Amino acid sequence: MKRILLFVLTNVAIMVVLGITASVLGVNRFLTANGLDLGMLMGFSLLIGFGGAFISLLMSKPIAKWSTGAQVIKQPSNADEAWLVQTVHQFAERAGIAPPEVAIYEGEPNAFATGAFKNSALVAVSTGLLRGMTREEVEAVLGHEVAHIANGDMVTMTLIQGVMNTFVVFISRVVGYFVDAFLRRNDTSNSGPGIGYFITTIVMDILLGFVAAIVVAWFSRQREFRADAGAAQLMGRKQPMINALQRLGGVHAGALPKTMAALGIAGGLGSLFATHPPIEERIARLRENG
Repeated sequence: MKRILLFVLTNVAIMVVLGITASVLGVNRFLTANGLDLGMLMGFSLLIGFGGAFISLLMSKPIAKWSTGAQVIKQPSNADEAWLVQTVHQFAERAGIAPPEVAIYEGEPNAFATGAFKNSALVAVSTGLLRGMTREEVEAVLGHEVAHIANGDMVTMTLIQGVMNTFVVFISRVVGYFVDAFLRRNDTSNSGPGIGYFITTIVMDILLGFVAAIVVAWFSRQREFRADAGAAQLMGRKQPMINALQRLGGVHAGALPKTMAALGIAGGLGSLFATHPPIEERIARLRENG
């Protein structure tokens, strides 16, 4: 549960920081000086909402390397590393994207893809996944991650997160304005927003942030189905991906840091906040499609 909560709060934290910065700079006072300016508020919401999402996107690859301890294979030191790099690069060529960086990190079975751009991405696999799967199954997992990159999933998720963040910022400040106006209905001074506005917006940012996370998680689950299908297409058959999923279903998948929770091959708690569909559902979808 801690991993999911941290994942949900990542963008909320960025928005709160940007919101506080805007307050210090007097933006909130400007928005409410002579009544709530909805046009200005929407522009402000777009800036804060998409700003937070794109900051997360641009920081995704360096944070991924740092938080997992992933070591990029710059020059393969053995046959296994050479095979890993060659396989990822072959899939990238088939998918029509530039070869991503390939990395290995210590941990239980999992893998992820991340990066702000299709042609400068990162694919990383854990030592547990390499030890616990056959080469064909690992190949399927690599195809799945390359499919995420080729599908532009990182940018798509950022845009969805940005839209949700924008509505969170907009609605929370509208509610904050009216709560503050109600609390200060007998106050004749025109001193800008009061404490009711600031407290309400922070509380609403957090509460609506959880609602937004549910929507984002739903989209994340849909893209997992597409990446599974993409892996099957890259390999020319779907059985290796089915085998890899079955293998993952029988092991404890390693938890990824909050910034990459939605990017791994496995994860999620089978709830509204789950970033991945249940393994059984993914296998069933693969079998029934094609």
